[in-house]
Amino acid sequence: MALDTTPAATALETRSLKKAYGAVEILHDINIEMAQGEFLVLVGPSGCGKSTLLNCIAGLEEITSGTLTIGGRDVTNEPPKDRDIAMVFQSYALYPTMSVGENIGFGMKIRRVPKAQARDKITEVAKLLQIDHLLDRRPSQLSGGQRQRVAMGRALVRDPKLFLFDEPLSNLDAKLRVEMRAEIKRLHRSTHASIVYVTHDQIEAMTLASRIVVLKGGYVQQIGTPQEIYEHPANTFVADFMGSPPMNLCPAIIEGDAVRMGQHLVQMDAGFGADLPRDVIFGVRPEHLVLSDTPDLLVTPTMIENTGSECYVLFEIGDRSLTAKLPGRMDETNLDRIGLAIDRSKVSLFDAATTDRIAR
Repeated sequence: MALDTTPAATALETRSLKKAYGAVEILHDINIEMAQGEFLVLVGPSGCGKSTLLNCIAGLEEITSGTLTIGGRDVTNEPPKDRDIAMVFQSYALYPTMSVGENIGFGMKIRRVPKAQARDKITEVAKLLQIDHLLDRRPSQLSGGQRQRVAMGRALVRDPKLFLFDEPLSNLDAKLRVEMRAEIKRLHRSTHASIVYVTHDQIEAMTLASRIVVLKGGYVQQIGTPQEIYEHPANTFVADFMGSPPMNLCPAIIEGDAVRMGQHLVQMDAGFGADLPRDVIFGVRPEHLVLSDTPDLLVTPTMIENTGSECYVLFEIGDRSLTAKLPGRMDETNLDRIGLAIDRSKVSLFDAATTDRIAR
């Protein structure tokens, strides 16, 4: 399936984009540049503005100020039909009286594409989505995952400059979400389509994205690859939101080349404390705490959760609850003190006053 992957122009660019309803500003100075063929995920908690931003890109919401270009063309003031986009919604929005093939090809019928050409396109897209054996069925005869494939097929037959996905998997159960995530990833790799994808699920963001845009309260918190977002979060919000379990964050005091967290004094590398503020927030991912006979932390578990191949050990430092993610299983009834070592190369530090990451 041939999609437009011409590298001459960016797929999407927003410059100082703002959206307000009266005096209430919802999106604040959004600046994003997306390359052709990129899978860009907008992620954040409910109410952060990600769906509003997607609707602004689609032309369903009017931009208050700023500019928006798609495929190198300024579409800031153009209606949705002239933006060369295709959108897949959270609800499948399929016509119940039409067959799968008729649903996929409905847009081409409206545009009066010749029947033979439309039939070839429907067959091509159905094979790509592995639903070519379902073309004669009605939506009521399909599973949730199959219906979502039909909705995606309806978008794919258009060959647009940009695909927009608005939480397309949120109506599916956990097993189907995993299957459809893999399907969407395979689809992107085979078509090299330019996709903007909205989700509140950080696992979806981490597994699907070429780059992630993390939003909070209508502000961009960080833009980066999944690895950059995960390993070098820009602030404590990103550190806490991206990751399951989230990053452990604990108020700490720098004492020379050591870090004091409550009653624990953790010796770090030589020169560690140079140019650091006294008050910081110490961050470490749960998987970067390991059982050790020469520990940095001696802690008493408050709870042990076995998940099968690994377990989560919850413990407290001061008034903070932290988690260690350890391989294998542990006795959930044995809450005796254990020793944990910290992978110092994976530590993140944040300014206690601003909550921003401290570059080291």
